[in-house]
Amino acid sequence: MKMSFTILYLFLLTACAIRPRGSFEPPVRSVDYSDPANWAALPDRYDTADLLPAEALTDRQDTSPADVFFIYPTIYWSERGDTDWNAPLSPEMNARIDSSAIKNQATVFNGAGRVYAPYYRQAHIRAYREKSDTTSARRAFELAYADVRASFEYYLEHYNEGRPFIIAAHSQGTTHSKQLVRELIDGTPLQERLIAAYLVGIAVPPGYFREIPVCERPEQTGCFVSWRTYREGATPEFQPRPGDAVVVNPLSWTTQEEFVPRTQNEGAVLRDFYKGLYPNVVGAQVSGSVLYTDKPKFPGSAFFWRKNYHIADYNFFWKSVRDNAWLRVQSYAGK
Repeated sequence: MKMSFTILYLFLLTACAIRPRGSFEPPVRSVDYSDPANWAALPDRYDTADLLPAEALTDRQDTSPADVFFIYPTIYWSERGDTDWNAPLSPEMNARIDSSAIKNQATVFNGAGRVYAPYYRQAHIRAYREKSDTTSARRAFELAYADVRASFEYYLEHYNEGRPFIIAAHSQGTTHSKQLVRELIDGTPLQERLIAAYLVGIAVPPGYFREIPVCERPEQTGCFVSWRTYREGATPEFQPRPGDAVVVNPLSWTTQEEFVPRTQNEGAVLRDFYKGLYPNVVGAQVSGSVLYTDKPKFPGSAFFWRKNYHIADYNFFWKSVRDNAWLRVQSYAGK
């Protein structure tokens, strides 16, 4: 048994994605977020954010006092040579998003609150690595962020109704969400309604926010967490230095560097979402600016040779993140 085809396919394609064609061309229209078709997840309809990998889990979207605003990672790695710098909001692309990031990551949070996840014109994966046309790469990210910001502003005006909320994101989603939090939440009246921000898969430097602190306790609210996952012994390609990024251990929910054994990891989501949770897959330890795990243990893990676990930042700690989000909602409500 191996990890899901989607996960392995993502790993391979992000390593060999084709460069977008030409220079960035601005789109003619903005995204209309009053149209439900431009949302991957809305709580008043059935979508893949409502799925559960195990019957024992509870979807609390109808009962929780909180909302969750989720921004998915890069799914745009088109293997065609004529691809654009930003993803189209097409049925094909949306289906890929729904069946990967929304199903595997956004579902973490349906046990904590009403899940909102906008589609946005994400930048091509190569925009992170492009050296010969930095202007086009930058503008691709700016367009993607403009969509994220516009969707959040629409959410606040039309959906939120003054409720407390969680910001949750991964990878490119975190690239945009940390900017969103800094510009619209940090030090503003909205900060009082922030339960927590899960800014996973992209570095968040110390001091990035003026007033929002790092979460140092599992029940703490009004704070943020972040981590990037590697297997012990791996040398991350970006060669991080201690102190370059905030790291919170998603098993202990502190920044302490003590190793937390796999026996405290209640459940990962791996090969088939509907196979249920896999307990005791990895332990975890904060070290420098990354999170290290021991070798994963699951059926077929002897063939799992990769040491960069970016794509599993949520999957390996699925149940722990789910439980923690609900704990923080309860803690906020208790205040």
